[in-house]
Amino acid sequence: MREGLPAFARRVEGGIEIALRVVPGASRSEIVGPLGDRLKVRVGAPAERGRANRALLELLREWLGVRDVEIVAGHGSAQKTARVAGVDGWTPEPLRRLTS
Repeated sequence: MREGLPAFARRVEGGIEIALRVVPGASRSEIVGPLGDRLKVRVGAPAERGRANRALLELLREWLGVRDVEIVAGHGSAQKTARVAGVDGWTPEPLRRLTS
């Protein structure tokens, strides 16, 4: 961990970015855990018309307990980057619990 963050997360101006590996069409949506330098996440929605991305954002918001989460890279890819805004100076507890 660096700066109190796991390897898949880094501080950026205004928040934290999280490198993700997303598996759409899973039987349920869940945070699987660290996978190399990414956080593996399964979402129940299929990868069509942005449904998996919306399900991912909903899952991340609930898991982290924040409202301001957006996908900033990889919209059409399994490898994505999400930015969590408004967490300057602190690390959400779910991120602190994960180590790589």
